[in-house]
Amino acid sequence: MSTNSREELTDPSLYINRELSWLAFNERVLAQALDEDWPLLERLKFLAIHASNLDEFFMIRVSGLHEQLEASAIIEATADGLSPREQLTRIAQIVRKQTQQAERLLADDLLPALATRGLALRHWKDLHAEVKREARRYFRSAVFPVLTPLAVDPGHPFPFLSNRSLSLAVEARDPDTGERKFARVKVPESLPRFLSLSALSASGGAAAAQDFLPLEQLIAANLDDLFPGLEILGCYPFRVTRDMDIDILEDEAHDLLSAVDREVRQRRFGACVRLELTADVPDRIRRMLLEKLAIDEEDTYSSAGPLGLAALMELAALPRPDLRDAPTSSRTPPDLVDCRDLFAIIRHRDVLLHHPYDSFAVVLDFLRQAADDPKVLAIKMTLYRAGANAEAVRVLVHAAEQGKQVAVSIEIKARFDEVNNIAWARALERAGAHVFFGRAASKTHAKVVLVVRQESDGLRRYAHVSTGNYNASTARTYTDVGLFTAHPDLGEDISELF
Repeated sequence: MSTNSREELTDPSLYINRELSWLAFNERVLAQALDEDWPLLERLKFLAIHASNLDEFFMIRVSGLHEQLEASAIIEATADGLSPREQLTRIAQIVRKQTQQAERLLADDLLPALATRGLALRHWKDLHAEVKREARRYFRSAVFPVLTPLAVDPGHPFPFLSNRSLSLAVEARDPDTGERKFARVKVPESLPRFLSLSALSASGGAAAAQDFLPLEQLIAANLDDLFPGLEILGCYPFRVTRDMDIDILEDEAHDLLSAVDREVRQRRFGACVRLELTADVPDRIRRMLLEKLAIDEEDTYSSAGPLGLAALMELAALPRPDLRDAPTSSRTPPDLVDCRDLFAIIRHRDVLLHHPYDSFAVVLDFLRQAADDPKVLAIKMTLYRAGANAEAVRVLVHAAEQGKQVAVSIEIKARFDEVNNIAWARALERAGAHVFFGRAASKTHAKVVLVVRQESDGLRRYAHVSTGNYNASTARTYTDVGLFTAHPDLGEDISELF
């Protein structure tokens, strides 16, 4: 390569910024919510996914840029020429534009259209008196006992706010002394975010068939019960997003399992990287929150609508087939239906499955047959996101208990699946499986199973190589391909991998 060619490769215009590229991906998710060809609840689902994606983006990507800014060492610009500060500035501009577009879509398009189809998100002030009475009774019986208002004053420090928690900033005044008071009320995550008014109306209320009220509005309308004797001056929803990334140094990771376990426990105390506020919050409340949360103005986002739109997934999951895509079911290739000897088929030809159109049950059948087959000597497998209810892992535990040599590579740094993976790692070790982990500085994303079987002509290797995780739940949603093969060269390569 010539010197000029090397210099040309340093041209920032040749490169795409990773963080901005991710935001462009999420904009395509938002575009699905904007697409009127989708049924209404499917569009609402995409809007919720867009919001959930943004939450994770701030928890991991934005928090990483903040860590770079706070590092004592000099941070060089990325290949595209942007410094961490420049990236954060561009991110804030794009995120504000996307969230404003999402808010307009919800307020001006989706909610009005859903209301015409008998599914409405109501505001407290617009409810009939009888519905309010029913809602107040529900508040006293089901919500009030769960709430714990926390005052903020010289004797009571500002409370810790957990990641993605929705709270109410409450201003009140003592009518006798005129003293202003401030308190925080957390909107409980243990209760549905949207109260079904139709369920209340079953006992005589006047709500429509499927009317819903945001939980924060129900709480705000009943603050007198929480602060008896005080005059409520204002109530303002706000929401925080924290740094949830895990950073493990190589020299600290002599026991990677313990290191990740420790970091997961500490994760909830990460620094605040985003503060979301409703547009009507007074400057004095805004300034206090910025100070107490140690967050800058540029990391604060004002919203004209409900905060935490990821919660809309509750409404998107409602059983309204008229507002959703027609249900589909996965198929099993005809020659694999109730097949009791998958090895015989794979020995003669490769089998390619396309999920979710092809059933993931075939993969689980392959593992079960390997676990119970006396001719199988060893099963080796990689696990990335097995999930909380991992049938594949249970089969591996069963195989180890049957005396099979089971070796499992578990990526315990799989983001937000660390707790599940740590639990599965320990369960496999207890069953006698050999469990190993990757390096602290990298992640193992490979998805592969290797089965070693003793046959009449010697040992034969059967493999499954996949683009998707060995997770039966996500396999019904995500688009992936998986290949079964007994090709000797591929089997040898996979043996080398393990």
